[in-house]
Amino acid sequence: MHKNISFHVARHTFATTVMLSNGVPIETVSKLLGHTKLSTTQLYARVVESKISDDINRLLKRFEQKRSKAIGNC
Repeated sequence: MHKNISFHVARHTFATTVMLSNGVPIETVSKLLGHTKLSTTQLYARVVESKISDDINRLLKRFEQKRSKAIGNC
């Protein structure tokens, strides 16, 4: 099946699926898209559920590392 996609759809897919889902910060995506305001990119891009989960897991690992270092220094 052949589908024509618009420039907007391609741009949105690139920003969300390729960039944000692979850990590129939204500030970088905003600059690459030529947005002058971060809020434009925030409206333009959707947050992917797996990205939220990955970010929280990364944060929890950092907390655990800091906790382990603090315990080791006692």
